[in-house]
Amino acid sequence: MEDFKEIVDELEKLIEEHNYYGIKTLLKDIEPADLSLILQEFPKKIGTLFRLLPKDLAAECFVEMDSDYQETLISSFTDVELKEVMDEIYVDDTVDIIEEMPANVVKRILNSSDAETRKAINEILKYPDDSAGSIMTTEYVSLDEDITVEDALKRIRRTGLDKETIYTCYVTKPDRTLLGYITAKKLLLSDDEMIISDIMETNVIFVYTHEDKELVAKEMSKYDLLAIPIVDKENRLVGIVTVDDAIDVIEEEATEDIEKMAAIIPSDKPYLATSPFEIWRKRIPWLILLMLSATLTSLVITSFEGKLTSISTVISGNILIAFMPMIMGSGGNAGGQTSVTIIRGLALEEIRMGDIFRVLFKELRVSLLCGLTLALATFAKMLLIDWFILRSINTDFTHAAIVCFVVSVTLLLTIIASKLVGCLLPIIAKRIGFDPAVMASPFITTIVDVLSLLIYFGIALTIL
Repeated sequence: MEDFKEIVDELEKLIEEHNYYGIKTLLKDIEPADLSLILQEFPKKIGTLFRLLPKDLAAECFVEMDSDYQETLISSFTDVELKEVMDEIYVDDTVDIIEEMPANVVKRILNSSDAETRKAINEILKYPDDSAGSIMTTEYVSLDEDITVEDALKRIRRTGLDKETIYTCYVTKPDRTLLGYITAKKLLLSDDEMIISDIMETNVIFVYTHEDKELVAKEMSKYDLLAIPIVDKENRLVGIVTVDDAIDVIEEEATEDIEKMAAIIPSDKPYLATSPFEIWRKRIPWLILLMLSATLTSLVITSFEGKLTSISTVISGNILIAFMPMIMGSGGNAGGQTSVTIIRGLALEEIRMGDIFRVLFKELRVSLLCGLTLALATFAKMLLIDWFILRSINTDFTHAAIVCFVVSVTLLLTIIASKLVGCLLPIIAKRIGFDPAVMASPFITTIVDVLSLLIYFGIALTIL
């Protein structure tokens, strides 16, 4: 929202003037997502400001708020106020709120809900957190197959107000077995006397309750759905997932993958709402693991230390050490590029397990092109720019050229090895049931560091 600061400044002025009519006028036309951010700028006045909002806008704004502010508001509500707000919120949003609240707040929310709502909440809460059932809503429009279009429209008018969406209506048997669906557009354009079973779509795309919620988002994206039905093992309709919830899943999964790729244990809290201790707890396990894994690099260097000293009569081993960071860094970067590409391909199902040899062959060709380019550029750079390093240790041109050749060949082989490792590890991780994102840059970099040193010292000792 471009005028966010102007609205906050104006609201602050109105609060100071105790101009409540002006506050109501200012806030009533703001979108709920933007309004929640504005109210959170006034934590001490948030209860007062919230009570000035129209009932339906207040409920939508409440859903968009961070859990800390939701808890603050709930604590300030009377039982009547809490019931008024919760009655305006869809069941799936209520479940999301409950999952973030402490036990005493959850008890108040459930006490303020009617028996039917509590049953629906408990139905959703019983599903695993990462399942389709956990993000569905039970507020959908269902139609009988033998009614007319006119009767269907009457039912939508009578019950649709409390439903999450009325655009897609689901046709079911009395035992809730899913038969098909029909859109509101088709109902409006059909004759009133037509029977639903004659005009409904029977090719229904659905997801089972215990399947991964990420699959829900993928199916909705793949088939451009505004909502998707969720069924149990007997194909009975138990709920639907709407596109707004699918977008939340996509955002959540993308954030989780980014955190894993950066070697951070995923967190479900915003950064500014997370304490330093919590951030430390999420980051330190991976940092310790990567630190310990770097011991392999130290072991490789230590094992070659004596041999490097033995070639000092030909050329100082210190030259080789000087170029180690460049080789290790280039290898890590190359492996990281490949792993991110492969992880994305796996996530979008552009790459499958049967494509492993095609992927390897493609990355082999890419690595050859990248490796040769970097090797030639490095050879030229070392002779033109790094010559002063070689001259500083009284190395003649022949020995300098040999060092340049060693470093360049090492770089070529390191890039090839890095890219092959970068494409193989995520695919293998997927095959054995691990999240491929775990195999991203930090983990691959450690492996590549060891490989690059082995290649480097092996070539150096062979040639020098």
